[in-house]
Amino acid sequence: MSWNPSIAPQSPGTADLDAIETLIVPRARDLAGFEVRRALPAPGRRMVGPFIFFDQMGPVEFLSGQGIDVRPHPHIGLGTVTYLLKGEFQHRDSLGTDQMIFPGAVNWMVAGNGVTHSERTSAATRAAPSSLSGIQTWVALPEDREDASASFEHQPKAALPYLEYEGVQARLILGRAWGETAPVQVFSDMFYADVVLAPGTAVPLPQDHEDRGAYILDGSVEIAGQDFEAGRMMVFRPGDAITLRAGAQGARVMLLGGETLNGPRYIWWNFVASSKERIESAKETWRAGDWAHGRFQLPPGDDAEFVPAPAD
Repeated sequence: MSWNPSIAPQSPGTADLDAIETLIVPRARDLAGFEVRRALPAPGRRMVGPFIFFDQMGPVEFLSGQGIDVRPHPHIGLGTVTYLLKGEFQHRDSLGTDQMIFPGAVNWMVAGNGVTHSERTSAATRAAPSSLSGIQTWVALPEDREDASASFEHQPKAALPYLEYEGVQARLILGRAWGETAPVQVFSDMFYADVVLAPGTAVPLPQDHEDRGAYILDGSVEIAGQDFEAGRMMVFRPGDAITLRAGAQGARVMLLGGETLNGPRYIWWNFVASSKERIESAKETWRAGDWAHGRFQLPPGDDAEFVPAPAD
């Protein structure tokens, strides 16, 4: 698909640095030998539009027989977005889903009132050395979706809108931007895109979204004469015309944002909710462990273990 003429890089122009409302330096964490850099939530900036959680996973190299093993664990009140840059793994959930994910595709699991899932390197992938890197984000749900039933949607790479213009390549993962709409069903106005920039090329952020941010995966981008390196998230002031221009090595950035929700969201462990009472209820149910009759079930085919709830 060719680039929509409305987002040619000469329009809009680059804003001044006052347009950067927040600059976030992610916190690096080691999860059993697997490095994760967490940009959201951050002190002073918990969300960008409906996006309440943003992790860069890896990159990591595995020897034969090795891989990731994220045991079954629960979610409420959010949609999880898994987007891989390299490698593959297997998603199983309590809905009965058993889905491999590969780079450029999207797994979109809507937790609603409650869902349990696991993420593991498959037996086939473990048969040889492998590598893995990607992005996991959580999207907080509107209040009228918090008690809805869970759902899962997979869209292959070929189904996502792909836009290209003179050294700029963009894949729209969720929502709407630049005259295109991704096929994944969402419940509030948002955008989420993977953009690769050749050296010196530029991309404008959508102007018709309330909240907008950019996370630099590789290379660097320039705004108003100042360079920003990989591993930084910038959140921009609403309404300003923003253009990101790649540095001498080019850049790869994740762009995200959308409308803000009608009230705060609380986070405890893997739970997101508009009230603390919802979180307390889910916490008690998971700790009760009634997989046969309770609110949470374990994924079929991966029900021999689970992640216990942490201590308060």
